[in-house]
Amino acid sequence: MKTIFVIAFLVVALCLVSEAVQVQEGEFSFSLESVKVLQELTNQLRTQNPRLAKTSYSSVCANPNLPKEFVPLCMQRGPTMSFARLASVPLDVCEICAFAACTGC
Repeated sequence: MKTIFVIAFLVVALCLVSEAVQVQEGEFSFSLESVKVLQELTNQLRTQNPRLAKTSYSSVCANPNLPKEFVPLCMQRGPTMSFARLASVPLDVCEICAFAACTGC
């Protein structure tokens, strides 16, 4: 009886872990939910001032709504290109795991 509970627990744990889609950017890995928040932040900054579209990526690190997952990336030298790539990840494709940067399906 204990064996059945242990196996059931392991199956449930495996299912929960396998649902977590990760987006890989260089040596960093971010959850899909965090990338969605990043994309929303960059879209907000672009709509506020379209002429500052390039600098919006560098100002993302100062935003208090940025998920804490991105703090190590902000500490790196020149995170602008990484943020630009993360902001351009097609999330609808990532959710079905057809995009090479997405793992964990």
